[in-house]
Amino acid sequence: MSHRHLFLKSGFLRAPHGLGIGRYVCQLQRVTLKFCKSHGTSMGMRHFIEHNLIHYAKENPGIVVYVKPRRHRHPVIVAEYLNGGRQWMDVANYNQEDIIKWMELLRTQIHDSASLRLRKLWHTEFPSIQGPWTPFFFKDPMINLVHFPNKEHGAAVKLTPTATEQLIQLFKAQQLQDNTANDSQDTERVETT
Repeated sequence: MSHRHLFLKSGFLRAPHGLGIGRYVCQLQRVTLKFCKSHGTSMGMRHFIEHNLIHYAKENPGIVVYVKPRRHRHPVIVAEYLNGGRQWMDVANYNQEDIIKWMELLRTQIHDSASLRLRKLWHTEFPSIQGPWTPFFFKDPMINLVHFPNKEHGAAVKLTPTATEQLIQLFKAQQLQDNTANDSQDTERVETT
């Protein structure tokens, strides 16, 4: 059994402050592509740089892309985000399509969420002093003394008519108005003849 997860940073999932309130802000700030000009494991990275990098940079003007050649090293993608987080990926022997997919993933995610150990499954910044909500909060305590099944308490709660019922009522009222208008026109015709 592995205990690798114990050494991960712990925290809570949270969205960046203000993201999506005014407009979308891409959280990826900088991408550094490190590769070797002659090493065989960098072939996919070289193809990406030759054929797709200019198109990627034009589509994403808010992301700074650095290209750093290194001799006799595996290719690496280093992504830096607005919150200060860095994600490092070894892309040795990846083909061009795989690198395109990983670059798109790095662009669309907020940070390296895989390296974050969750402290709890749920979290709130503003905890309630009254305790968690339950469906029985605003129920009458006399329900505890009722013997079930009970028709009164077992009936569905229906406070207002649904939109479909309102449309049916409007349609029937319109038909009644049309019928009365037609009847009055028929009686006027009969009286005039």
